[in-house]
Amino acid sequence: QVQLVESGGGLVQPGGSLRLSCVASRRLFGINVMGWYRQAPGKERELVAIITSEFTTNYADSVKDRFTISRDKAKSTVYLQMSSLKPDDTAVYYCYLVVMGSPEVWGQGTLVTVSS
Repeated sequence: QVQLVESGGGLVQPGGSLRLSCVASRRLFGINVMGWYRQAPGKERELVAIITSEFTTNYADSVKDRFTISRDKAKSTVYLQMSSLKPDDTAVYYCYLVVMGSPEVWGQGTLVTVSS
């Protein structure tokens, strides 16, 4: 089964930027969706952004115009560029992958803390 490994989390001040990366353990073929979810303490996991194998994107309203999702198919990698970060963006960010006909796959999560 494919595995996902995230990187790029950390501590950043409000208004700052971070870029998260997630690489899949093998080349991806067929129709698939990669993306990011997050879970803040005491809250449910929520969608942040997704991108399909055809490069169609979708964002949560709370991150539109601040976050940008992209992917490099050749590297089986998805990125999340986060700008104008707010304390409310503090959460564990999870990478997500679903390939048509296969179960969902989740990464182990990377912590993003926005604090002064």
